[in-house]
Amino acid sequence: MTEKASGPGEAGTANGAVGPGPASPDRESIVVPPAILAQQAGWGQAPAAPAGSADDEQPQVFASTKRKQEVSEAGYNENPPGVGKLGVILGTVLALLLVGSGITLYVAYKPDSKSSAAKADAAPTAEPSPTEAPVPPIKDTAKVLPTVTGDFGTKATITLPKEAADGTFVVKELTPGTGPKVDKNNWVTADFTAMNWTTGKEIQGSYEGGKPQLFQADGGQLIPALDAAVTGHKVGSRLLVVAPPAAAFRDQGSQGMGVGPTDNLVFVIDIRNANAQDAVLSGDVTPPPSDFPKVKDNGKKAAEIIPVPGAADPTELKSAVLIQGKGRKVESGEGVLVQYTGALYKDGKKFDSSLDRGQAFSFVTGGGSVIEGWDKGIVGQNIGSRVELVIPASLAYKDQAKDTIPANSTLVFVVDILDAGIGGGSG
Repeated sequence: MTEKASGPGEAGTANGAVGPGPASPDRESIVVPPAILAQQAGWGQAPAAPAGSADDEQPQVFASTKRKQEVSEAGYNENPPGVGKLGVILGTVLALLLVGSGITLYVAYKPDSKSSAAKADAAPTAEPSPTEAPVPPIKDTAKVLPTVTGDFGTKATITLPKEAADGTFVVKELTPGTGPKVDKNNWVTADFTAMNWTTGKEIQGSYEGGKPQLFQADGGQLIPALDAAVTGHKVGSRLLVVAPPAAAFRDQGSQGMGVGPTDNLVFVIDIRNANAQDAVLSGDVTPPPSDFPKVKDNGKKAAEIIPVPGAADPTELKSAVLIQGKGRKVESGEGVLVQYTGALYKDGKKFDSSLDRGQAFSFVTGGGSVIEGWDKGIVGQNIGSRVELVIPASLAYKDQAKDTIPANSTLVFVVDILDAGIGGGSG
């Protein structure tokens, strides 16, 4: 998906295409600038991009307006001094700025290596401390554990014992799930309740915010207490996690969450959903209206989009629900996980599909990270829906030609809305 022309309030500028060729120098890897991250959260500045990163080798993404870098699985080892190994807690800032409530435990922010704005705000990358303890192995019990009451899908009640934690990294299954098993790099939504065992104070969790956390399991984006805990467990499981500092915020703690450098934390995690990278939706398909291009479903391969012969370009966004989802409606400001295929309205020629790459695409709605037609067309749809969007050039790339997309092109996208929550945005 390349980048769109400037949106409202950005007249006179247009971003270049993502993919082969030079990138525009003012791109950033997420919508929230590093300066705002530091100012709003007090967790310091974003780290500089690793030297030698090859942006031009990244796959093209044709709905995104921002160039993004994949988060490395060791992302929490590449953050600036003063922020610590867990770096900027990106999801928390997104929750504060875009959702208004809820705490998230994202730990990595990596700006585009070609973004001059990001470079201006970035601090040097910190080297791992040779004295810092590695993440301990996960065990399923310890000498003493908190007790947990409450049902899956509701905020848990955590009762702490009088004894101090013994430093064991515990992941104990309290309620076994019956859904699919979570594998490494699956996209997961999970709710959590949290407490600081050392201080006895409650930490705000996702139930207060009203939306689950969206992340890739064991992908290095979260603190190990959440990131590594869900892998190997089934959807529907409730987990008790006891995290020593090395499995949480390490030697730096988290001022924003009231966590000291030696504090042990307790989480109760409810695994809501999991999607493999190549997941697609299934269900009863409703054909689109007669004035829409027809869609041939090819399973886990890109859909075939068949144009309406001689149809005039529309002047407004048009959408049709092909599979009606049963989940809640997507709201502006949250992360969304999708599969998509994009084609030209004029002749049905495909220009991009996440299914060709076998990688679901995630973005944050309402922040300018996708073309305007996507934000308007996907916000308000139910999770689990397949939607066909016919997007006029005025809500796409306007008068800018983008790789194989001619200027002033109407675009057609078939989008599977797999999941949504706080976080995401790694596409």
